[in-house]
Amino acid sequence: MHAGTHYKFVAFLIWTRRDIYVLILLATIPTVLFQVFNLKFIAIPWTPVALVGTAAAFVVGFKNTQTYNRLWEARQIWGGIVNTSRTWGIMSKDFVKTDQADIQQLIYRHCAWLTALRFQLRKPQPWENTNKPHFKEYRNYFIIPEWEGNLEEELKKYLTGDELVYVLSKKNRATHLIALQSKHLKSLRTAGKVEHYEYVEMERRLADLYDHQGRCERIKNFPYPRQFASVNLFFIWLLVIILPFGMLNEFQKLGEGFAWLTIPFSVIVSWVFTSLEKIGEATENPFEGGANDIPMAALSRTIEIDLRDMLDESDLPAPITPANDILM
Repeated sequence: MHAGTHYKFVAFLIWTRRDIYVLILLATIPTVLFQVFNLKFIAIPWTPVALVGTAAAFVVGFKNTQTYNRLWEARQIWGGIVNTSRTWGIMSKDFVKTDQADIQQLIYRHCAWLTALRFQLRKPQPWENTNKPHFKEYRNYFIIPEWEGNLEEELKKYLTGDELVYVLSKKNRATHLIALQSKHLKSLRTAGKVEHYEYVEMERRLADLYDHQGRCERIKNFPYPRQFASVNLFFIWLLVIILPFGMLNEFQKLGEGFAWLTIPFSVIVSWVFTSLEKIGEATENPFEGGANDIPMAALSRTIEIDLRDMLDESDLPAPITPANDILM
């Protein structure tokens, strides 16, 4: 997540520079053929260009709206995780009639769930953008904790040895951590350390956490439909290719030599469309490790600080801060 006022224009130009190089080439070739080699027949009427441009504008607008909705839904889910986590903390502290060790175990195991969940959500998927040059290049400006850290080492902070071995043996670690929470609650209920009503309410909170996890996994494992992503890409680049051919006659009407203005103006208009396409692409996968992702590590750290503060611990971890205005 970008935590500054806005992306710097220069940084945005650098991010899109590969597209700009291609756009300059696509605008220069027909202009040179038209002006230097006098191939006037290559110019096309403006009407078909306008029709393709209108279709491209609708499609790119639709895509960016839908990808923003995916991002915003992911943020709402993690907002729900924050709220449910705090509720879990006060329930563990106030409902469990036992020593501090059981309460601490319930809270620490929840921190382990947060850790396992964010590590699972950061695993790359084939349709994500992690292998694209601009993605790899921009990654140098910030740190992705889940890629830099080690899950086993992180879980050691919160789990006992036996639980750690058990959880690491499972494919979906987050799922089995909640199962351990439920098993622990059942043992506390059997021992009479949690009343029936409190036990039911705490089990409901675990069900809420499963719901949050499942909604995250749905966004992670189901991409923005490829048919819509493909038609958006095809329409944008069709417009980019034919745009200079449509501008030639329009600028030629202004006088001899004005056709050269096709190059800068075609690049500018095309850059607007390709940039919108790239922004939509960078927004559609909110857990892929990009600069516009949901800041799961920062949110998890905030939850951990709140929960451990409920235990009256003094050695609390520091909040995660942005690196180059990017908060992960």
